[in-house]
Amino acid sequence: PRHKMELVRLLKQQGAVVAMTGDGVNDAPALKQADIGIAMGITGTEVAKEASDMVLADDNFATIVSAVEEGRAIYNNMQAFIRYLISSNIGEVAAIFLTALFGLPEGLIPVQLLAVNLLTDGPPATALGFSPADIDIMTKPPRPKDDVLISKWIFVRYMIVGIYVGFACVGIFAYWYIMHDDGEHTLVTWEQLTHWTDCPSWEGFEVKSFGGHDFSGEHACTYFTAGKVKASTLSFTVLVVIEMFNALNALSENNSLVVMPPWANPYLILAMFVSFGLHAVILYVPIMQPIFSVVPLNWDECVLVLWFSLPVLLIEEILKFVGRGMAADERKKRLG
Repeated sequence: PRHKMELVRLLKQQGAVVAMTGDGVNDAPALKQADIGIAMGITGTEVAKEASDMVLADDNFATIVSAVEEGRAIYNNMQAFIRYLISSNIGEVAAIFLTALFGLPEGLIPVQLLAVNLLTDGPPATALGFSPADIDIMTKPPRPKDDVLISKWIFVRYMIVGIYVGFACVGIFAYWYIMHDDGEHTLVTWEQLTHWTDCPSWEGFEVKSFGGHDFSGEHACTYFTAGKVKASTLSFTVLVVIEMFNALNALSENNSLVVMPPWANPYLILAMFVSFGLHAVILYVPIMQPIFSVVPLNWDECVLVLWFSLPVLLIEEILKFVGRGMAADERKKRLG
């Protein structure tokens, strides 16, 4: 017993998280002293079981490995949940900030943001809790005792993805006003769009009427308020689609989607279909459209949404590649 206790003490002094196994009465002090005491459930004495933190019901040491793998998977899924929600919420904040910074009309209204947070974010975030363990989860060294849930690098990743989400939402809103020539609405310049509040003082500003709105004569300036409904719908839809892609990115912290494909978690696929279905109801059910200030999107507009949304997958793949390199360097450093 004294030797076991001495081993535990020395390992703990080196900063290790110590697990000790035992079955007899004489093992109880070491089991109690260790960070994790593991007693045998079949051959172990009651004293050893009482002193331990975990009891192996089958007396099989391989079960410890399975328990470690399950614990790491739970921790990773918790990180995935946080990673998904934080990066998505940073994107929403970035979109609002950039809108104010550039002086653009409000692209995302409160009820749309509420719909994203309550309806479309919830199912994927919940489904991420059912993701399987990474294929390399047991090749990673144990986490240090002082390990933080959100490291500096992870926070930088949140910010990069979140800022892109903000730029994409604002970008497609501005793109519709400036460059998306569908033959229905009037294109304006960036200068006009960012100084739209000065519209009443503009001379000769004319806008074509469309979508049941009258923008002729003195009503021309309502083009930036009542007339923004299609641009706002595009911005709203980009936010939803990007967040679905972001859920795929959150499947694994560092592994590519090629290694950890979406179908590894069928619950996430189902959740994404639910979220897309709810968004489709908002866009295409007439009674919902005035509530959320949206209009239906045609095929070309849906393709445009994808063009603004898909880069988030590439950005995250690049960040994961860098993350894998950093993790490999850290592993080499820790293992000698």
